[in-house]
Amino acid sequence: MSEESSGALANNAPPASPRTTVIEASQLSRSFGETKAAQDVSFEVRRGEILGFLGPNGAGKSTTLRMITGLIAADRGSAKICGIDVATHPIEAKKKFGYLPESIPLYEEMEVIDYLRFIGSARGIAKAVLEKSIDRISKRLGLLPMLRRRCGTLSKGFRQRVGLAQALIHDPEVVILDEPTNGLDPRQIIEVRSLIRELAIDRAVIFSTHILQEIAAICTRIIVIHSGHLIADGTPDELAGDSSEDWQVVTSGSGVDPEQCPGLQLAPGVEGSTGETVHRWLGESAPDLGDLSIQIYRSGSRLLHVGRSRESLEQVYLRLTGGERVQA
Repeated sequence: MSEESSGALANNAPPASPRTTVIEASQLSRSFGETKAAQDVSFEVRRGEILGFLGPNGAGKSTTLRMITGLIAADRGSAKICGIDVATHPIEAKKKFGYLPESIPLYEEMEVIDYLRFIGSARGIAKAVLEKSIDRISKRLGLLPMLRRRCGTLSKGFRQRVGLAQALIHDPEVVILDEPTNGLDPRQIIEVRSLIRELAIDRAVIFSTHILQEIAAICTRIIVIHSGHLIADGTPDELAGDSSEDWQVVTSGSGVDPEQCPGLQLAPGVEGSTGETVHRWLGESAPDLGDLSIQIYRSGSRLLHVGRSRESLEQVYLRLTGGERVQA
C-alpha cells in the first residue's frame, strides 16, 4: 500500500455532525437450526468511531455483521444504516455502506480492474467518476501493479486489498470490515490500521476480529460478543477501568521492606516504569495514605501512586467470557 495524503479517501457526502448516529442495531437475533448465533444484539455507532467486534471464532460476530448489511435476514430485530432500514429498503441502505466480508467474493477469471469496474457499475457510479475512484483507491492500497492481473492469481494479501477496494469504491459513509487483516504481513497490517484511522475521520468504521492486538491498536470503542450475546460495550479505558477490587501501590526504587510495610506485597507479573515498583495492597479497605507513606519512607522508598488495579484488555476479556481465549 502506498502512502497518500489523508484526503485521498475523503468522504464526499454532505457535511454532518461528527457524532451523528449512522448505525442502529436493535435486538438483532438469528438462529441456524438449534444454534442461536446472535441473540438480542443492540448497539449504535456514531460517525468518527472505530468500533471493534471482539470475540472468538463462532461467537456471532460475522452473523451480526451480515444482518446489519442485509446479507442475511434477522429472525427478530432491525438494523438501520444512516437512518435507512436494511430490511425494508435494502438498495438505498447499501449505497451508504461498504462491506468487506470474511470470504471475499472475487471473480477468479476477471482482471482486477475489470472486477472493480463491475462492482462500481453495479453500484451505479458514473464511468468518469468510477475511473478516478479506481485510480485513487488503487494508489492508496498499492494495487496499481495488480490491476491487469486475474483475481484468481493473487496472493491472499492482495485478494484482501482488492476486497478493501471494492468496499470503498463508492465512497461510503459507513465501512464494515470482517477480519480485514487476514492474510496480511506485518507491514500491510500496520498500513490497514492507518487506513482505518483515516476512514474514521468522517465515517463510522466497524471491524470484527478475534485478535486482541488489532482491537487494542486502533479501536475507540469495543463490543465483546460471546455465544451470540453482546456482553460488553465501552471504550478500552472504560472496559479496563475500576473493574478490579485490588489496589496498586507504586513506590520508587526496587521495592519495600515487608517488615516495614506489612500491608504490601510485590504485584506478581506487573512491571513498573524504570526506577519504580508496583505492589499489591493486602488490606480489605483502601489504604490510609498518611500511614502508608510513612511506612514506605521508613523502608527507604517514596510513595508515588495509589489507585485501583487496571486489567489488561486480555484480562478483561477472560473475565467477561469465563476464561475463553482469543488470539493475543
